[in-house]
Amino acid sequence: MLQKVAMTGVDLDSVYSRTLQRIREQEGDQSRLGMEALMWVSHSERPLRIDELCYALAVGIEATDLDHKNIQPQDKVLGACLGLAIVDTETSTVRLTHYTLQEYLSRPRIMAGAHKTLGQTCLAYLNYDQVKGLPANNLSKLADMPFLEYSSLHWGDHAKMELSDHGRSLALELLDQYNNHISSTLLFNQICRHHFHQLTHHLFTGLYCASYFGIDGVVAALIETKGCDFNQRDGYGFTPLIWAARQGSQGVVRLLLAHDDADPDRADNDSRTPLWWASWSGHEAVVRLLLSCDEADPNEANPNEPDNTGRGERPVCWTFWKGHRRVKVVRCQLSRDKVNPDKPDDYGQTPFGCASESGREGVLKLLLARGDVNPDTPNKDGQTPLCCACEDGHEGVVRLLLTPSNVNPNSTNNNRRTPLVIATSNGHEEVVRLLLARNDINLDIPDIYGKTPLGVASLHGYMEIAALLQLRTTVPPIL
Repeated sequence: MLQKVAMTGVDLDSVYSRTLQRIREQEGDQSRLGMEALMWVSHSERPLRIDELCYALAVGIEATDLDHKNIQPQDKVLGACLGLAIVDTETSTVRLTHYTLQEYLSRPRIMAGAHKTLGQTCLAYLNYDQVKGLPANNLSKLADMPFLEYSSLHWGDHAKMELSDHGRSLALELLDQYNNHISSTLLFNQICRHHFHQLTHHLFTGLYCASYFGIDGVVAALIETKGCDFNQRDGYGFTPLIWAARQGSQGVVRLLLAHDDADPDRADNDSRTPLWWASWSGHEAVVRLLLSCDEADPNEANPNEPDNTGRGERPVCWTFWKGHRRVKVVRCQLSRDKVNPDKPDDYGQTPFGCASESGREGVLKLLLARGDVNPDTPNKDGQTPLCCACEDGHEGVVRLLLTPSNVNPNSTNNNRRTPLVIATSNGHEEVVRLLLARNDINLDIPDIYGKTPLGVASLHGYMEIAALLQLRTTVPPIL
């Protein structure tokens, strides 16, 4: 019906407005059911199954337990929406009948206070006596309590967007005993499934949860009223500051850093600091906050704790290696004088080497523009950035690296392999062409096995590269 309306040029806003008015004018509980159902369907963090929706609509924010008499049949709930919501036969979830309806209902004035209402509903349900009475590690009741999973995983998403005083009180009530609540297990398992190996959930307390979601009002209340230790680490070694930095929660990071006792360099079990996590995740605003903190050291993983990564990766180095999505973060870090862009990690790899190895041309340009970077620094294997780029065939990076006159195209690694030998052995013909264009390239340097670039090309059967090398030997480039 809506597609036909759209094709006739009728004003859809007027159609939706009139339909919502009809829903509001329904008798009895149908009006509330219809409007709240549309609110849930249009503002939920993921599509809801019909049983989840029916349970959500039965939750009373002021109640202490769920009255199952309030759970309405799905036909009644969908009927109250007057055709604007249906159950998708492929996904078994409730959806709106047209994408333009989603756009319409997402306007703030149409469903004012939607996230506040949804967040309070989730929190009220989690504070129900029958939910609080569930064993924290027993997930067998999920089938009988279809709204439990959604409310546990997403109450914070709604509260972060819109939190009322009542919502804050409900959140504090939940988080007061959070480590013994089943919702803590559900959320922690979700985080583990997507990012980490499984650990026991009991170390994931209310402050970690509020920091993870980035709800600064709740974090402030927990610190003020509960005297929470915001430098305490959970099973991963994560502090609340790490959780907030990892999620890009700028308000929580600012709040935690404002305390004199906050340690911005306190690392996790793998020696990764809040700045490391913010850099890796690409949260530019959080990186700026952490760099503005005098105590934060951007050049160290953690100077006071052992490195469990086997590499000693520092925030700066990791940021450059991941620079394809984080050029803004790189630019932010390089704008700070205290950032040393030439400091190697424990493997001897500098940020410049990391960016070369992973083919990040934009990052390399930023580093070269800084002026205090040595583009020829080798790692512990003797691999210069040019060697690394030649090994992986990053043509754009090789072209960029061959531009500065101080980059040595004949550098050798610990196996006496030059960039030309490395590119040849990997069959990167275009990279070989770029190297041969340099007038100071040396074709006669043998590796540790006595193989020259031409010998390597012949050994691997790269006839085109062998022909290029033979031609370069007889016809040097014009100076």
